[in-house]
Amino acid sequence: MMAWSISLGRIAGTEVRIHLTFFLLLIWFGLVAGAKDGTAAGFAAVGFIVAVFACVLAHEYGHVLMARRFGIGTRDIILLPIGGVASIERMPDNPTQELLIALAGPAVNVVIAFVLIVFFGASFGGGQADPATIQNVDFVSRLAMINVVLVVFNLLPAFPMDGGRALKAILSYWLDKVTATRIAARIGQAAAFGLGFLGLFGNPLLIFVALFVFLAAGQEAYAVELGDATGRATMKDATITSFAHLDTNSSVANAVTQLLGTSQREFPVTDGAGRLRGVLTRDGMIRALASTGPDTPVLDVMERDVPVISHRAPLSEAAELLHGSGKPLVGVVDENQRVIGIITLENLAEFMLVDQANQGWRRNTGAARTGNGSS
Repeated sequence: MMAWSISLGRIAGTEVRIHLTFFLLLIWFGLVAGAKDGTAAGFAAVGFIVAVFACVLAHEYGHVLMARRFGIGTRDIILLPIGGVASIERMPDNPTQELLIALAGPAVNVVIAFVLIVFFGASFGGGQADPATIQNVDFVSRLAMINVVLVVFNLLPAFPMDGGRALKAILSYWLDKVTATRIAARIGQAAAFGLGFLGLFGNPLLIFVALFVFLAAGQEAYAVELGDATGRATMKDATITSFAHLDTNSSVANAVTQLLGTSQREFPVTDGAGRLRGVLTRDGMIRALASTGPDTPVLDVMERDVPVISHRAPLSEAAELLHGSGKPLVGVVDENQRVIGIITLENLAEFMLVDQANQGWRRNTGAARTGNGSS
């Protein structure tokens, strides 16, 4: 999402970014309203959408400021056509804190609606609640209605939306974090199917929301399960120690030989002292072959600034570093900063499969032993 967004600057210590597709939304609403009721109506429609997303931004800052109270930072906020996303660094382990963070966003919309009704005369009376006549409702009343809709919509138990996060936090009072997340994610994906089905009846935006919820629920559940698994393991449990590497004098032709002779897709580039200088991926090789040829030095086409981590560090830190860096691998180094292993996303996924199989075996074995002992 970052690659398709532009920064609007920092507000209250958090960077605010806007996705480029948001401007397509503004253009579409402006053109539709302008074609129907004239240029002034088109500009008014654009202004209303901007006001709605100002409320969405305030909603996200509700999460940000509440998280900050518990010592949790936020990398950025991205505004998308389907809403906003606050990239909170982590969710607290304390269920009460997580519940408060989840509910802080909708609470902001409640306050906005209250202010618009009490102090600016917004009204929901008459036929104003009819979607067919909403364009005839005054600006303030429409904005108040939208904030009420945001509250109701965000509180749906569709993890990782606010309602789903609140559900997960409540479940965490009785269940462990992984189980609570797994249940909330499954409920969220079921809710996504429902939203997608409703979207087939005239609201395509719901289909995009459903797709986002379904994918995000799966990703968040995986992230929590990965954190739990890596928290119980050591670095050596998931480190690839037998790997091919390239030296700084290598060419793309040398890299292709390694690619075809091994099962690797990512190749660390190391200097004479064994320190990590970068990584050349399979896709990088193919692009170089097509553009500059096989004699291209790997130094010209490798990815730089690849993170490294001590072999004594917890595996959970390596997993966080890998996912946060956006790089294809993390180098595992010894006390002299020499690369002695690598960790890739594919290897972490394999580690997860093995861990889940082991956990399943332990549960089944425990159940069998319990059954045998009681008979």
